[in-house]
Amino acid sequence: MSTTDKLNAVLKHIKETFVGKNEIIDLLGIGLLAKENAFLLGPPGTAKSAIIRALSNGIDGGKNFEYLLTRFTEPNEIFGPFDIRKLKEGELITNTDGMMPEASMVFLDEIFNANSAILNSLLMALNEKIFRRGKETKKLPALMFVGASNVLPEDESLNALLDRFLIRIKCDYVEPDLLHEVLLAGWKLEGGNNKEAPTILADEIRELQLLCRQVDLTGIRNQYVDIIHSLRNTGIKVSDRRAVKLQNLIAASALMCGRNEAILSDLWVLKYIWDNEEQIEILEGIINKIIEKDDSVLAHPQALYNKTPDAESVMKEVNYLIEKWQDDSLSFEEQNVIKDKLRYIQTRCDWIKDAEQKKYIQNHIESLWQKILQTI
Repeated sequence: MSTTDKLNAVLKHIKETFVGKNEIIDLLGIGLLAKENAFLLGPPGTAKSAIIRALSNGIDGGKNFEYLLTRFTEPNEIFGPFDIRKLKEGELITNTDGMMPEASMVFLDEIFNANSAILNSLLMALNEKIFRRGKETKKLPALMFVGASNVLPEDESLNALLDRFLIRIKCDYVEPDLLHEVLLAGWKLEGGNNKEAPTILADEIRELQLLCRQVDLTGIRNQYVDIIHSLRNTGIKVSDRRAVKLQNLIAASALMCGRNEAILSDLWVLKYIWDNEEQIEILEGIINKIIEKDDSVLAHPQALYNKTPDAESVMKEVNYLIEKWQDDSLSFEEQNVIKDKLRYIQTRCDWIKDAEQKKYIQNHIESLWQKILQTI
Protein backbone atom coordinates (compact mmCIF):
# COMPACT_ATOMS: atom_id res chain seq x y z
CA MET A 1 0.00 0.00 0.00
CA SER A 2 1.40 3.42 -1.00
CA THR A 3 1.73 6.21 1.57
CA THR A 4 -1.07 8.14 -0.20
CA ASP A 5 -3.32 5.08 0.10
CA LYS A 6 -2.43 4.85 3.80
CA LEU A 7 -3.50 8.46 4.40
CA ASN A 8 -6.70 7.93 2.41
CA ALA A 9 -7.43 4.82 4.53
CA VAL A 10 -7.04 6.88 7.73
CA LEU A 11 -9.39 9.57 6.38
CA LYS A 12 -11.92 6.94 5.19
CA HIS A 13 -12.05 5.41 8.66
CA ILE A 14 -12.69 8.83 10.23
CA LYS A 15 -15.48 9.51 7.69
CA GLU A 16 -17.15 6.23 8.65
CA THR A 17 -16.97 7.26 12.32
CA PHE A 18 -18.21 10.85 11.82
CA VAL A 19 -21.21 10.74 9.52
CA GLY A 20 -21.86 13.81 7.36
CA LYS A 21 -18.40 15.30 7.97
CA ASN A 22 -16.68 14.20 4.73
CA GLU A 23 -16.01 17.75 3.56
CA ILE A 24 -14.27 18.72 6.82
CA ILE A 25 -12.23 15.49 6.96
CA ASP A 26 -11.13 15.75 3.31
CA LEU A 27 -10.02 19.35 3.83
CA LEU A 28 -8.04 18.42 6.95
CA GLY A 29 -6.37 15.73 4.86
CA ILE A 30 -5.50 18.34 2.23
CA GLY A 31 -4.06 20.65 4.91
CA LEU A 32 -2.00 17.80 6.39
CA LEU A 33 -0.59 16.85 2.99
CA ALA A 34 0.11 20.49 2.06
CA LYS A 35 1.56 21.29 5.52
CA GLU A 36 -0.85 24.20 5.77
CA ASN A 37 -2.99 25.22 8.75
CA ALA A 38 -6.78 24.85 8.88
CA PHE A 39 -9.41 26.88 10.75
CA LEU A 40 -12.81 25.47 11.76
CA LEU A 41 -15.74 27.84 12.32
CA GLY A 42 -18.83 26.44 13.97
CA PRO A 43 -20.98 26.12 17.08
CA PRO A 44 -20.18 23.74 19.96
CA GLY A 45 -21.20 20.13 19.47
CA THR A 46 -20.26 19.82 15.79
CA ALA A 47 -17.49 17.25 16.52
CA LYS A 48 -14.60 19.63 15.76
CA SER A 49 -12.40 18.42 18.63
CA ALA A 50 -13.35 14.75 18.17
CA ILE A 51 -12.43 14.76 14.45
CA ILE A 52 -9.02 16.35 15.14
CA ARG A 53 -8.44 13.82 17.92
CA ALA A 54 -9.29 10.95 15.55
CA LEU A 55 -6.92 12.33 12.92
CA SER A 56 -4.16 12.67 15.54
CA ASN A 57 -4.75 9.07 16.67
CA GLY A 58 -4.32 7.97 13.05
CA ILE A 59 -0.76 9.33 13.01
CA ASP A 60 1.60 6.73 14.45
CA GLY A 61 4.75 8.01 16.14
CA GLY A 62 3.37 11.52 16.52
CA LYS A 63 2.35 13.56 19.57
CA ASN A 64 -0.91 15.44 19.92
CA PHE A 65 -1.36 18.79 21.69
CA GLU A 66 -4.85 20.11 22.31
CA TYR A 67 -5.76 23.20 24.33
CA LEU A 68 -8.77 25.42 24.95
CA LEU A 69 -7.60 29.05 25.00
CA THR A 70 -9.11 31.63 27.34
CA ARG A 71 -8.45 35.36 27.71
CA PHE A 72 -6.14 34.48 30.60
CA THR A 73 -4.09 31.71 28.97
CA GLU A 74 -0.40 32.17 29.81
CA PRO A 75 2.60 31.22 27.63
CA ASN A 76 3.54 28.45 30.13
CA GLU A 77 0.25 26.65 29.38
CA ILE A 78 1.02 26.43 25.66
CA PHE A 79 4.79 26.40 25.31
CA GLY A 80 5.79 24.99 28.70
CA PRO A 81 7.25 26.49 31.90
CA PHE A 82 10.82 27.67 32.37
CA ASP A 83 13.21 24.94 33.51
CA ILE A 84 13.77 25.67 37.21
CA ARG A 85 17.21 23.99 37.31
CA LYS A 86 18.45 26.08 34.37
CA LEU A 87 16.84 29.18 35.87
CA LYS A 88 19.00 28.78 38.98
CA GLU A 89 22.04 28.82 36.68
CA GLY A 90 20.81 32.09 35.15
CA GLU A 91 19.49 30.57 31.89
CA LEU A 92 15.94 31.04 30.57
CA ILE A 93 15.25 27.64 29.00
CA THR A 94 11.70 26.35 28.42
CA ASN A 95 10.75 22.83 29.43
CA THR A 96 8.67 21.91 26.36
CA ASP A 97 8.05 18.25 27.30
CA GLY A 98 4.44 17.34 26.47
CA MET A 99 3.68 20.87 25.25
CA MET A 100 2.99 22.45 21.84
CA PRO A 101 6.66 22.73 20.70
CA GLU A 102 6.94 18.90 20.89
CA ALA A 103 3.67 18.05 19.08
CA SER A 104 3.17 16.80 15.54
CA MET A 105 -0.55 17.72 15.55
CA VAL A 106 -1.71 20.89 17.30
CA PHE A 107 -5.36 21.81 17.95
CA LEU A 108 -6.12 25.17 19.56
CA ASP A 109 -9.80 25.62 20.42
CA GLU A 110 -11.29 29.12 20.75
CA ILE A 111 -8.17 30.41 19.00
CA PHE A 112 -9.33 34.05 19.02
CA ASN A 113 -9.15 34.16 22.81
CA ALA A 114 -5.37 34.45 22.34
CA ASN A 115 -4.09 37.41 24.36
CA SER A 116 -1.10 39.67 23.75
CA ALA A 117 1.11 37.56 26.05
CA ILE A 118 1.03 34.58 23.66
CA LEU A 119 0.04 36.20 20.35
CA ASN A 120 3.50 36.98 18.92
CA SER A 121 4.95 33.53 19.74
CA LEU A 122 1.79 31.90 18.37
CA LEU A 123 1.93 33.86 15.10
CA MET A 124 5.54 32.81 14.53
CA ALA A 125 4.73 29.16 15.33
CA LEU A 126 1.80 29.15 12.90
CA ASN A 127 3.59 30.95 10.09
CA GLU A 128 7.16 29.73 10.25
CA LYS A 129 6.83 26.55 12.38
CA ILE A 130 9.39 28.08 14.77
CA PHE A 131 9.16 28.56 18.54
CA ARG A 132 10.99 31.63 19.81
CA ARG A 133 11.11 32.79 23.43
CA GLY A 134 13.81 35.18 24.48
CA LYS A 135 17.11 33.79 23.14
CA GLU A 136 15.54 30.35 22.53
CA THR A 137 14.76 29.33 18.95
CA LYS A 138 13.43 25.90 18.12
CA LYS A 139 12.14 24.36 14.87
CA LEU A 140 8.72 22.81 15.46
CA PRO A 141 7.92 19.24 14.35
CA ALA A 142 4.24 20.15 13.77
CA LEU A 143 2.73 18.58 10.64
CA MET A 144 -0.13 21.09 10.81
CA PHE A 145 -1.98 23.40 13.18
CA VAL A 146 -5.77 23.44 13.48
CA GLY A 147 -7.62 26.32 15.12
CA ALA A 148 -11.33 26.52 15.95
CA SER A 149 -13.81 29.13 17.08
CA ASN A 150 -17.56 29.76 17.35
CA VAL A 151 -17.12 33.24 15.89
CA LEU A 152 -14.83 35.17 13.55
CA PRO A 153 -12.54 37.81 15.09
CA GLU A 154 -13.82 41.35 15.54
CA ASP A 155 -10.56 42.74 16.90
CA GLU A 156 -8.26 43.95 14.10
CA SER A 157 -5.20 42.53 15.88
CA LEU A 158 -6.67 39.03 15.67
CA ASN A 159 -7.17 39.17 11.89
CA ALA A 160 -3.44 38.43 11.59
CA LEU A 161 -4.14 35.20 13.47
CA LEU A 162 -6.92 34.17 11.04
CA ASP A 163 -4.57 34.97 8.15
CA ARG A 164 -2.18 32.24 9.38
CA PHE A 165 -4.85 29.61 8.63
CA LEU A 166 -4.88 29.05 4.88
CA ILE A 167 -7.95 26.75 4.86
CA ARG A 168 -11.21 27.97 6.41
CA ILE A 169 -13.94 25.37 7.01
CA LYS A 170 -17.52 26.00 8.12
CA CYS A 171 -18.75 23.31 10.55
CA ASP A 172 -22.50 22.92 10.96
CA TYR A 173 -24.81 20.34 12.49
CA VAL A 174 -25.48 17.43 10.13
CA GLU A 175 -28.43 17.40 7.71
CA PRO A 176 -31.69 16.16 9.33
CA ASP A 177 -31.87 13.11 7.04
CA LEU A 178 -28.46 11.94 8.33
CA LEU A 179 -29.36 12.23 12.01
CA HIS A 180 -30.33 8.54 12.34
CA GLU A 181 -26.90 7.49 11.00
CA VAL A 182 -25.17 9.98 13.30
CA LEU A 183 -26.94 8.55 16.35
CA LEU A 184 -25.95 4.98 15.38
CA ALA A 185 -22.31 5.93 14.71
CA GLY A 186 -22.15 8.01 17.90
CA TRP A 187 -23.58 5.20 20.02
CA LYS A 188 -21.06 2.77 18.52
CA LEU A 189 -18.25 5.23 19.32
CA GLU A 190 -19.48 5.75 22.89
CA GLY A 191 -19.48 1.98 23.46
CA GLY A 192 -15.94 1.64 22.14
CA ASN A 193 -17.22 -0.95 19.66
CA ASN A 194 -15.11 0.13 16.74
CA LYS A 195 -12.74 -1.82 14.51
CA GLU A 196 -9.00 -1.38 14.57
CA ALA A 197 -8.18 1.98 13.04
CA PRO A 198 -5.65 2.28 10.19
CA THR A 199 -2.61 4.46 10.85
CA ILE A 200 0.17 6.24 9.00
CA LEU A 201 3.61 7.12 10.35
CA ALA A 202 4.42 10.79 11.03
CA ASP A 203 7.57 10.38 8.90
CA GLU A 204 5.46 9.00 6.02
CA ILE A 205 3.36 12.16 6.12
CA ARG A 206 6.55 14.24 6.01
CA GLU A 207 7.56 12.29 2.87
CA LEU A 208 4.17 13.06 1.31
CA GLN A 209 4.59 16.75 2.20
CA LEU A 210 7.86 16.78 0.24
CA LEU A 211 6.22 14.97 -2.71
CA CYS A 212 3.45 17.57 -2.67
CA ARG A 213 5.98 20.26 -3.62
CA GLN A 214 6.91 18.26 -6.73
CA VAL A 215 3.42 18.15 -8.27
CA ASP A 216 3.29 19.79 -11.71
CA LEU A 217 0.89 22.77 -11.73
CA THR A 218 1.67 23.89 -15.30
CA GLY A 219 -1.68 22.68 -16.69
CA ILE A 220 -3.82 24.88 -14.41
CA ARG A 221 -1.55 27.86 -13.72
CA ASN A 222 -3.18 30.21 -16.27
CA GLN A 223 -6.66 29.46 -14.89
CA TYR A 224 -5.33 29.91 -11.37
CA VAL A 225 -3.92 33.35 -12.20
CA ASP A 226 -7.30 34.32 -13.74
CA ILE A 227 -9.11 33.21 -10.56
CA ILE A 228 -6.82 35.28 -8.32
CA HIS A 229 -7.49 38.37 -10.47
CA SER A 230 -11.23 37.65 -10.39
CA LEU A 231 -11.27 37.25 -6.60
CA ARG A 232 -9.35 40.48 -6.07
CA ASN A 233 -11.78 42.34 -8.36
CA THR A 234 -14.68 40.92 -6.35
CA GLY A 235 -13.22 42.31 -3.13
CA ILE A 236 -11.84 39.04 -1.75
CA LYS A 237 -8.33 39.82 -0.55
CA VAL A 238 -5.69 37.36 -1.75
CA SER A 239 -2.18 38.62 -1.00
CA ASP A 240 0.78 37.52 -3.11
CA ARG A 241 1.98 35.42 -0.16
CA ARG A 242 -1.36 33.63 0.12
CA ALA A 243 -1.56 33.16 -3.65
CA VAL A 244 1.80 31.36 -3.57
CA LYS A 245 0.83 29.17 -0.60
CA LEU A 246 -2.57 28.24 -2.07
CA GLN A 247 -0.71 26.32 -4.76
CA ASN A 248 0.20 23.80 -2.03
CA LEU A 249 -3.51 23.00 -1.55
CA ILE A 250 -4.03 22.46 -5.29
CA ALA A 251 -0.99 20.16 -5.39
CA ALA A 252 -2.27 18.26 -2.32
CA SER A 253 -5.61 17.61 -4.04
CA ALA A 254 -3.77 16.11 -7.02
CA LEU A 255 -1.47 13.98 -4.86
CA MET A 256 -4.41 12.74 -2.75
CA CYS A 257 -5.90 11.34 -5.96
CA GLY A 258 -2.61 9.64 -6.91
CA ARG A 259 -1.66 12.18 -9.57
CA ASN A 260 1.62 14.06 -10.12
CA GLU A 261 -0.11 16.70 -12.24
CA ALA A 262 -2.86 19.09 -11.21
CA ILE A 263 -6.06 19.25 -13.27
CA LEU A 264 -8.80 21.88 -13.42
CA SER A 265 -10.99 20.19 -10.78
CA ASP A 266 -8.18 20.48 -8.19
CA LEU A 267 -9.08 24.16 -7.94
CA TRP A 268 -12.05 23.10 -5.73
CA VAL A 269 -9.86 23.83 -2.69
CA LEU A 270 -10.07 27.56 -3.45
CA LYS A 271 -13.67 27.59 -2.20
CA TYR A 272 -12.26 27.50 1.34
CA ILE A 273 -10.20 30.69 1.50
CA TRP A 274 -12.97 33.05 2.71
CA ASP A 275 -12.41 35.81 5.27
CA ASN A 276 -16.07 36.07 6.29
CA GLU A 277 -19.26 34.03 5.82
CA GLU A 278 -20.58 36.33 3.10
CA GLN A 279 -17.71 35.26 0.84
CA ILE A 280 -18.53 31.53 1.07
CA GLU A 281 -21.29 31.66 -1.55
CA ILE A 282 -19.34 34.02 -3.80
CA LEU A 283 -16.35 31.68 -3.84
CA GLU A 284 -18.56 28.65 -4.48
CA GLY A 285 -20.15 30.42 -7.44
CA ILE A 286 -16.83 31.45 -9.00
CA ILE A 287 -15.00 28.14 -8.42
CA ASN A 288 -17.89 25.77 -9.23
CA LYS A 289 -18.38 27.47 -12.58
CA ILE A 290 -14.73 26.69 -13.46
CA ILE A 291 -14.37 23.15 -12.10
CA GLU A 292 -17.64 21.93 -13.66
CA LYS A 293 -15.86 22.13 -17.04
CA ASP A 294 -13.56 19.29 -15.94
CA ASP A 295 -15.14 15.88 -16.55
CA SER A 296 -12.05 13.83 -15.55
CA VAL A 297 -12.69 10.55 -13.71
CA LEU A 298 -9.54 11.29 -11.69
CA ALA A 299 -11.06 14.36 -10.00
CA HIS A 300 -11.11 14.61 -6.20
CA PRO A 301 -14.51 13.47 -4.80
CA GLN A 302 -15.13 16.90 -3.22
CA ALA A 303 -14.77 18.53 -6.65
CA LEU A 304 -17.68 16.41 -7.90
CA TYR A 305 -19.91 17.13 -4.91
CA ASN A 306 -22.87 19.45 -5.49
CA LYS A 307 -25.55 20.24 -2.92
CA THR A 308 -29.10 20.26 -4.30
CA PRO A 309 -30.42 23.64 -3.16
CA ASP A 310 -33.66 24.12 -1.27
CA ALA A 311 -36.04 26.32 -3.32
CA GLU A 312 -37.34 28.19 -0.26
CA SER A 313 -33.86 29.13 0.98
CA VAL A 314 -32.80 30.21 -2.55
CA MET A 315 -35.87 32.47 -2.79
CA LYS A 316 -35.01 33.99 0.60
CA GLU A 317 -31.53 34.81 -0.69
CA VAL A 318 -32.98 36.43 -3.82
CA ASN A 319 -35.39 38.56 -1.73
CA TYR A 320 -32.48 39.60 0.50
CA LEU A 321 -30.48 40.80 -2.54
CA ILE A 322 -33.53 42.61 -3.97
CA GLU A 323 -33.91 44.47 -0.67
CA LYS A 324 -30.17 45.13 -0.43
CA TRP A 325 -29.99 46.60 -3.95
CA GLN A 326 -32.56 49.25 -3.00
CA ASP A 327 -30.02 50.83 -0.64
CA ASP A 328 -28.78 54.01 -2.38
CA SER A 329 -25.65 54.20 -0.22
CA LEU A 330 -24.06 51.00 -1.63
CA SER A 331 -20.41 51.34 -2.55
CA PHE A 332 -19.05 50.06 -5.89
CA GLU A 333 -17.50 47.09 -4.08
CA GLU A 334 -20.80 46.25 -2.30
CA GLN A 335 -22.62 46.38 -5.63
CA ASN A 336 -20.10 43.92 -7.09
CA VAL A 337 -20.64 41.57 -4.14
CA ILE A 338 -24.42 41.59 -4.78
CA LYS A 339 -23.89 40.89 -8.50
CA ASP A 340 -21.50 38.01 -7.73
CA LYS A 341 -23.97 36.55 -5.23
CA LEU A 342 -26.77 36.82 -7.77
CA ARG A 343 -24.69 34.98 -10.38
CA TYR A 344 -24.04 32.24 -7.83
CA ILE A 345 -27.74 31.96 -6.92
CA GLN A 346 -28.58 31.83 -10.64
CA THR A 347 -26.23 28.82 -10.99
CA ARG A 348 -27.77 27.13 -7.94
CA CYS A 349 -31.25 27.74 -9.31
CA ASP A 350 -30.47 25.39 -12.23
CA TRP A 351 -30.19 22.52 -9.71
CA ILE A 352 -33.73 22.97 -8.31
CA LYS A 353 -35.75 19.91 -9.29
CA ASP A 354 -39.27 21.39 -9.19
CA ALA A 355 -39.77 23.13 -12.57
CA GLU A 356 -42.49 25.49 -11.28
CA GLN A 357 -40.41 26.66 -8.31
CA LYS A 358 -37.36 27.06 -10.55
CA LYS A 359 -39.28 29.24 -13.04
CA TYR A 360 -40.70 31.39 -10.24
CA ILE A 361 -37.25 32.08 -8.77
CA GLN A 362 -35.68 32.65 -12.21
CA ASN A 363 -38.27 35.35 -12.93
CA HIS A 364 -37.34 37.21 -9.74
CA ILE A 365 -33.64 36.87 -10.55
CA GLU A 366 -34.23 38.23 -14.06
CA SER A 367 -36.22 41.13 -12.63
CA LEU A 368 -33.35 42.05 -10.30
CA TRP A 369 -30.85 41.87 -13.19
CA GLN A 370 -33.02 44.37 -15.08
CA LYS A 371 -32.91 46.78 -12.12
CA ILE A 372 -29.13 46.36 -11.87
CA LEU A 373 -28.67 47.07 -15.60
CA GLN A 374 -30.83 50.17 -15.36
CA THR A 375 -28.67 51.47 -12.50
CA ILE A 376 -25.49 50.93 -14.52
